[in-house]
Amino acid sequence: MKIYQLDAFTDRLFSGNPAAVVPLTEWLPDEQMQQIAVENNLAETAFYVKTDGDATFHIRWFTPTVEVDLCGHATLATGHVVFYLEEKVDADEISFESRSGLLKVYKGENGWLTLNFPADVATKANVQPPALATSLGEKPLAVFKGKTDYMLIYENQAQIEALDPDFREMATVPARGVIVTAPGDADSGVDFVSRFFGPQSGGDEDPVTGSAHTTLVPYWAEQLGKTEFTARQLSKRGGYLRCKLLNDRVAISGQVQLYLTGEISI
Repeated sequence: MKIYQLDAFTDRLFSGNPAAVVPLTEWLPDEQMQQIAVENNLAETAFYVKTDGDATFHIRWFTPTVEVDLCGHATLATGHVVFYLEEKVDADEISFESRSGLLKVYKGENGWLTLNFPADVATKANVQPPALATSLGEKPLAVFKGKTDYMLIYENQAQIEALDPDFREMATVPARGVIVTAPGDADSGVDFVSRFFGPQSGGDEDPVTGSAHTTLVPYWAEQLGKTEFTARQLSKRGGYLRCKLLNDRVAISGQVQLYLTGEISI
């Protein structure tokens, strides 16, 4: 089987978020897909199968420990594989059926791709797991809960940069992961910044988390009174995104760089 490794949400190699993409003609056993994800040892490995129509596919995502309901950067990477490397679809739009419903990827200019995901409007978390705040050491201004993640709001970018979580304690928080966010500094060139911690899902800190922006964008739209944003995820590798709120959907745009093309022998 072919396998690709790509860096998503970046315009240069060795930054952004790496993902593996495995094109399939039919699904492998779940256990085997999980084993491949373990062997890849990346935040996510995406598998896809072509369905009806030239631009329609089914996608699944695995971390080294679990199958997840949604992964933005691996979907962006899969879009790049479908558009430019494997199927070479002669269209500007492709669709993926997934555990999170129908997802679309649009081809833009200069290698930009746009994800169209369901918005995840978080609600105020009045009752919180004690480990949530203590594992971060820095008290947030507010805490929200989305479908799969907690989102903690901080006052400024410096606080987000300085966070040094106790991941062993955070792993006890019942969620896929923890988003932390604040407005971007005046000289940052972005509207908001974030980081994503996911020790519960097999990775302490994710380099760039597209799916987290389905929660971030509705929040910042309400706070900033606008619907289009630039965003930066402040991991060590870093990533840059353009986002737009489309009623109950979120458009998340980024670039992808191909790192590796190979074969899996089973």
